[in-house]
Amino acid sequence: MSIAKEQVTVVVPTLNEEGAIGQVLDGLREEGFGNIIVVDGYSTDRTPTIARSKGVEVIVQTGPGKAGAIMTAINRIRTPYMLIMDGDGTYSSRNADRLLQSEDFDEVIGARETGRDNIPRVNRLGNWLLSKLFQSIFVTPITDVCSGMYLLRTDFAKKVEIASTSFDVEVEIASQAASRGRITQVPITYGKRIGSQKLRSFSDGVRILRTLIWMASFYNAGLFFGMIAALAAIPGIALLLLAAYEELVYHILLPWHLVVAVILLLIGLQGGSLALMSVLFKRSEHRIIEAIRK
Repeated sequence: MSIAKEQVTVVVPTLNEEGAIGQVLDGLREEGFGNIIVVDGYSTDRTPTIARSKGVEVIVQTGPGKAGAIMTAINRIRTPYMLIMDGDGTYSSRNADRLLQSEDFDEVIGARETGRDNIPRVNRLGNWLLSKLFQSIFVTPITDVCSGMYLLRTDFAKKVEIASTSFDVEVEIASQAASRGRITQVPITYGKRIGSQKLRSFSDGVRILRTLIWMASFYNAGLFFGMIAALAAIPGIALLLLAAYEELVYHILLPWHLVVAVILLLIGLQGGSLALMSVLFKRSEHRIIEAIRK
């Protein structure tokens, strides 16, 4: 059963999007959306004026970056669902109906499958790597974790803990949806951007990666500590074998790498113990959540 458009508030974060915002809002009206909010990040161009001329409510965000815009919107939404959509013209309002077909999920991501050539090559590679890492950490088939078009269940969104200040907010929300609730994706198209790009490929990519690693340590600690254990134990075992070989062949007692091997193996043992405990706690958490839902 699809979600009625009357149950959805479309949130359009903006920062100097005067070239695209009118087109974006007209498209949403044509698709039948009546609840639309533009959250403006202190634009210095005519973005707020154009949005108001389209009969849309414009609110000024509190807090920095895109994360501040999303948090501002979450605090204002009263409808059961909210649809976040960038205001730069890259996301078509015609994609919205696809996201509204999945009412049983806390988040529905619009995965950019058509028009990927419109994503800069460096950004495309970075998004692919981040999505692969996201899949491994949260065991979910999400292929476009950085998409700027996604549907959220409002009651879930109001419980999300957002600590980011920039474009990594998408990864932070998706991480919590994958670990605490239900997440899925649907294919959408992606168009050419109107105006200048806000995302800084390298610095924002590093920020997103850092956020993803932090979310892994918090929401999938078993895998996180397991990776630490493996990274320490594998070279530790190699050094231990080398020390044993030198002792047998050359009769060298207590070489320096034996000490390093013992330290690495102790770290690996501790990491493995923490990973096992985390997995057990996570299983208990899932059982409690499922019992509550029933």
